[in-house]
Amino acid sequence: MQRRVERDQRAKRLHRALVCAAAVPVMLVAAGCSSDSGSGDSTDKAGKTVPSASASPSPTVQAAAYGKLPEPCKVLSKKTLKDLVPESKSGKEGKSDDISTRVSCSWNSLDNNGVKGSQFRWMNVSMLRFESDVNRGPADKQAQEYFEKQVQEAQAVQDAKSVKTEPVTGTGDQATAVHYDLKKKEGTFKQQTVVARVENVVVTLDYNGAGLAGDKTPNGDDLLKDAKKAAKEAVEAVSAANGKGGGTADGTPSKSPSKSASKSPSKSPSKQASDEPSKGASASPSKKPVAKS
Repeated sequence: MQRRVERDQRAKRLHRALVCAAAVPVMLVAAGCSSDSGSGDSTDKAGKTVPSASASPSPTVQAAAYGKLPEPCKVLSKKTLKDLVPESKSGKEGKSDDISTRVSCSWNSLDNNGVKGSQFRWMNVSMLRFESDVNRGPADKQAQEYFEKQVQEAQAVQDAKSVKTEPVTGTGDQATAVHYDLKKKEGTFKQQTVVARVENVVVTLDYNGAGLAGDKTPNGDDLLKDAKKAAKEAVEAVSAANGKGGGTADGTPSKSPSKSASKSPSKSPSKQASDEPSKGASASPSKKPVAKS
């Protein structure tokens, strides 16, 4: 009986020893993991790092419908020039750093009747073309904003009297006429400004007239009618230069049908002109027509 008890006790001691021996590697492994906790955290963090999103594609805008401008001194027919500025021999083209985005031409006419007085006329056509840009936006939207600015400036000319504004139909995508009187020592000048937008081009036509040295002041309604006609002709010349239909410099209709603006994105938008075209302040009546060489 006593021997059986001793055997049982030895068996229990052996079992405890085996259990303790088996526990030692586990503790060592645990200790090893604890001592390398830094590397374990970094590995875990690297595994959980979310990959950065790929760069979004570059934004694009609708390409400009019109890519060029016509020769400014040829946008009006000979008949129109004879009616509006009869004594002008030729137009004077304005200076431009880039004729693809900005052009202008002006005409002077002084019909001197000696002691009976004189009739003075001055006209200027300026055209500004906008190019689509990812920062500035679509070209036609830029043109519309500039169109509105031009109208506002025409309405705010210093010393202008009896300022009136009215819409003009049948001229480009939108057009507005602003007319008023300007009194100067030489006489009363009747100023007409027609601002029109066709696609991404803004056309501004300034036309004024005065009776000098005792001659009668011209009828403002007649001048306005002439200005509207000339503005429409200039707008049609812009369309014709881009093969979009409309009129030509001779006043004859173009056979090319009107096309909608291209929807393809602009790949290399040109830099927009930074300066604005000259405004429609009346020219000095003492200045005689300038012949272009």
